[in-house]
Formats: sequence, C-alpha cells, structure tokens
Amino acid sequence: QNLVSSCKLFFPEDPVKIVRAKGQYIYDEHGREYLDCINNVSHVGHCHPDVVKAAHEQNQLLNTNSRYLHDNLVDYAKRLSKTLPEKLCTFYFLNSGSEANDLALRLARQYTKHEDVIVLDHAYHGHLTSLIDISPYKFRNLEGQKEWVHVAPLPDTYRGIYREDHKDSVLAYANEVKKIIDQAQKKGRKIAAFFIESLPSVGGQIIPPEGYFQMIAEHVHKAGGVFVADEIQVGFGRVGKCFWAFQLQGEDFVPDIVTMGKPMGNGHPIACVATTKEIAEAFADTGVEYFNTFGGNPVSCAIGLAVLDVIEKEHLQAHATQVGNFLMELLNQQKVKHPIIGDVRGVGLFIGVDLIKDQEKRTPATKEAEYLITRFKREYILLSTDGPGRNVLKFKPPLCFTMDNAKLVVDKMDEILTGKTVRLIFSSFG
Repeated sequence: QNLVSSCKLFFPEDPVKIVRAKGQYIYDEHGREYLDCINNVSHVGHCHPDVVKAAHEQNQLLNTNSRYLHDNLVDYAKRLSKTLPEKLCTFYFLNSGSEANDLALRLARQYTKHEDVIVLDHAYHGHLTSLIDISPYKFRNLEGQKEWVHVAPLPDTYRGIYREDHKDSVLAYANEVKKIIDQAQKKGRKIAAFFIESLPSVGGQIIPPEGYFQMIAEHVHKAGGVFVADEIQVGFGRVGKCFWAFQLQGEDFVPDIVTMGKPMGNGHPIACVATTKEIAEAFADTGVEYFNTFGGNPVSCAIGLAVLDVIEKEHLQAHATQVGNFLMELLNQQKVKHPIIGDVRGVGLFIGVDLIKDQEKRTPATKEAEYLITRFKREYILLSTDGPGRNVLKFKPPLCFTMDNAKLVVDKMDEILTGKTVRLIFSSFG
C-alpha cells in the first residue's frame, strides 16, 4: 500500500521473498535455495566475506565525503587506472550508473560545445530525466524522441537490418551512423556524443561485431563528438578475456569516456566516470564545482578495492571465460536439438538465448520465453528475459557461477523443452 506500483516484482503472480544470499545462491523465508543466473550486481558473489569485511572495518573507522584527504580514494583511483587505457586517467566517483551517464553527458557537451547525442535503438542508459531522453527503451513509451537525439540501428547480426549473411555488416551498420551524422549536420545540428552500452543488454544480449566501435569513433570524432562506452552492466571482467567489454573491439580502440556502476560495489551503491585529462579540464574550466556527497567516500572505496582484490585473487576473469565457454557449448547443443532456440550468443558470463517461433522469420517467441522463465522458477532457478520482443533468455550471473551450475540449468532447459505438455503448449502459441 505504501510502495509505488510502477516498481514491478519478479514473478508477480508468485513473488519470491528473499531473506539471505551467498555466492550464486539466494534463499527465501522457507530456506529454499534458488540458483541466481541474472544478478550482475553481486558481481563476485552475494555477500562475499571479503567485501563484507572491508565495509564493516571501514565503517567502524570513518565514513565521510571526499573533501577530506583519504588513502582509500587515491588507492582506488590508482587501481582502476591500471585496468584502463593510459589516456583514461581521470576519475569522478558517484553512487549509481544513472549518475555516471548523466555526468558523461555533461562532460561531452561541455567539452565539444555541442548538444546532440546518437544512441542505439532499444538502448537504456539510466532513469534520470536526461537519460530517459537518450534511452529509446524508455522514451518511446513516454514523451517520444527529442530533436537532439538520434537513434541508430542496433548492430544485431541475427535479428537486425544487416545479418550474418551480409557481405560487410560492420561497415553497413557504421554507415548508418554516418548517415545520421550527415543528416543532422545538414539541419545545422552538431554531435556531442555517441553513447553505447559496450554489450547492449536490454536490446537482447547483443555482441557488436569487432571493428564497429572503431568505425563509429572515426565518424563521431570527425563530427566533433566523443565516444562514450557504457560499461555499467558488463564491466569488471564479466566478458572474461578482457576486463572491459569495449576491449573486445581490439587494443586499438579507446573510448573518450567510460561509465561504470553496478558490479563495482558488489551490491553497494558506487559508480564512476573515467575520462581524459582534456575532457576533465574543459569541464573544470566552467568554474562550476562538481561535488558528490557520497561519491568516493572511504567505505565505498574500501568496498571497491575489495571487489578488485577478489576478482584478482579468485581469478574470476579466467573463470568467466571457462564457465562461459562451457555454458555456450551446452546451449548450442540445445539449439541443434530444439528449433525454438534460434541463436545463442555471448562472451564470458554475458550470454543470450534468442527464442523464436519459426526459423525463417525469426519471430520472437515471447510467450514461450515467459513460460520457460516461470518453469525455471519452479525448479528454483532464476532467469529473466530481455530484448525488444522479451524473448531472449539472459545469463548474467555472479562470476562465481560454476560449470555444475551451468550444466544444471541446461539440463533443466532440455527437460522442460522436451516435455510433451510443453510441446503442446508451444504449438498452441502458433
């Protein structure tokens, strides 16, 4: 009665009340254990003891704002800088991904003196007013597209306008952005930034083709804009082979601004914007101070340092690659067996399973996906869907997710899809 109705529960018909969690498992009030396949916030595992200890110990000593000197803030900035390209050496600390993307937008506009922003279709960059404006996933259901916002096609080679059989999908998708820039300039508009989730999640667990970022950056820079890589969902080693998802594009690609959030604090609210000295100095030249009451406080930084320690100590990047490859292999075996699985795509522990009604049209199997999610929940496995058609099963579990966990999930998927009752239900969906 006292909480907003616009905040929707998972499984609203039969919601789960969670009272504790550990690692990749969460527990309800009856002590039932659920396997968490979707929590990309509890990055190194729910309630990791090292992270909890770091928070507790620092809380007992001091928690205040960053206008005082404190080692944690400096140490954390130094540690983060070692994970990024050399030119991304200036950091702003905040509390959420939305705050980070809002600041990135301000930085871009101040540095370029331009206003317009290019985003991808179905993108989501946060819930502040400024970010709803650059999130087609949201604004299409609200006030619509602003004049200064330009929407480029999602570089989806399975379901997009240029698919896997196109002779050069990378060039084709990049040219779509170039067309947008040309059209905007003809109208006298100027591009401030191109915003992209390094791996678009809400769009359907998309893996942009390699080389796409480089081509886009060339067009955007030529137009006087900057390239913003949104790593809020996919950073901190989730992709396995790289610490940051934008690095999948190759060593020759470096964004102008990187935003980060969710996994940084393993459930504690902490976020960051990393950028170049030049962009930061242009922002400072306004003479308007940027201050964040909680951003960079000693407790948040102690937690952030602990998360980095755990990633390194437990070799979670290598683990994400190993388990992710195994899960992809099992899912691809299911794709051969079950025609409803149209595509399996992913890297590390960022994986999507695209469910379809027919192989030729690739029509999203939305109701079937919803049914599967409900059935998984009955088996004490928590999954959810994403994508414009809400038909893509998304895997973004804590990085401590194991091969045994992967096998359990896929075995249950096979069991559900093989069941006679399910086949009858799916056939009724047409």
